[in-house]
Amino acid sequence: MQKIIVSDTPHVRSKLTTKRIMLDVIIAIVPALVAGIVFFGGRAAFNVAIAVVSCCLTEWIWLLIKKVPVKDIFKKFDFTSIVTGLLLALSLPPLDYKYFYIPLLSGIFAVGVVKMLFGGTGKNVVNPAVTGRVFAFISFLGAMTSGWIQPAFGSISGEVVTGATVLTDMLAGVRPTLSNLDLFLGTGVTGCIGETSKVAILIGYIYLVVRRVIKWQWPVIVVGVTGLVGVLLNGCDFTLFLPYILSGGLIYGAVFMATDYVTSPANNLARYIYYVLMGVIIALLRKGTGIETVSFAILLMNLIVPLLSLHVRPRPFGSVPFGVLVKEKFAKLGKKGGKAE
Repeated sequence: MQKIIVSDTPHVRSKLTTKRIMLDVIIAIVPALVAGIVFFGGRAAFNVAIAVVSCCLTEWIWLLIKKVPVKDIFKKFDFTSIVTGLLLALSLPPLDYKYFYIPLLSGIFAVGVVKMLFGGTGKNVVNPAVTGRVFAFISFLGAMTSGWIQPAFGSISGEVVTGATVLTDMLAGVRPTLSNLDLFLGTGVTGCIGETSKVAILIGYIYLVVRRVIKWQWPVIVVGVTGLVGVLLNGCDFTLFLPYILSGGLIYGAVFMATDYVTSPANNLARYIYYVLMGVIIALLRKGTGIETVSFAILLMNLIVPLLSLHVRPRPFGSVPFGVLVKEKFAKLGKKGGKAE
């Protein structure tokens, strides 16, 4: 008799495994990672290393406490903690070395509390990297919102600048001084490590689409809806559309975080609703708070996925569409009416 093994989510009807998908995600992150290190130098590399090591060690220590044999830990390691560490680190500012505890504690929280406490890979309710970023923002607000570095190609440490980023300036009513090309390439853009160079993010996006890890339309819906609603909330000035979507972590979050298999709906109709609502919420929160809110919007949408899955269900295979049933019902009523006459 053939043995059938059912693994944890995400379920993919192909020969792909979770490990293979995570490797593809890691490859897709590499361009943004390289761009972040080129722009921000040693600080970026240091924060990435701390976050990745923190996430991996947290998972391994958790499994050791659960008395899982060491050989099984390494045999079953599926690279999800590496992906969490990379996504978390790239969503943080290029923090000074003295703030090493921020990526360290955020990694422990992301994997230990958000992932392992709920049962491990495929059982987490919300995205670990997103939640780790929100944890860092709430817990260490001062360090997360000050001391931005002006990125420069090839510099080990750029010029430290204070004040608002391009996005926060724009949300405050100040038109961006950087061109759309600068925003796209990341030249001169202060921000988090992985969100600065949009061209690097798009290289990763194209790779994920070609490898069929994600569908091309999901990030496009998030970015497009966010941009349109943002323009409507800012006096219908469509000249702000490109700066609005090219500023902040919108494209980074839409490509790498919003498309997480585990924390997004399973059927297409629910996904369309999910990503449209996510775009609307991002724009509304940006307008209401005056800061970047992509992580908070993704976290909120993760929490309503169970409701979407419950109330927005795909039509069972072989069932008759509602419209056809109504049409047949009226046809029968018409026949009965004809006989009565």
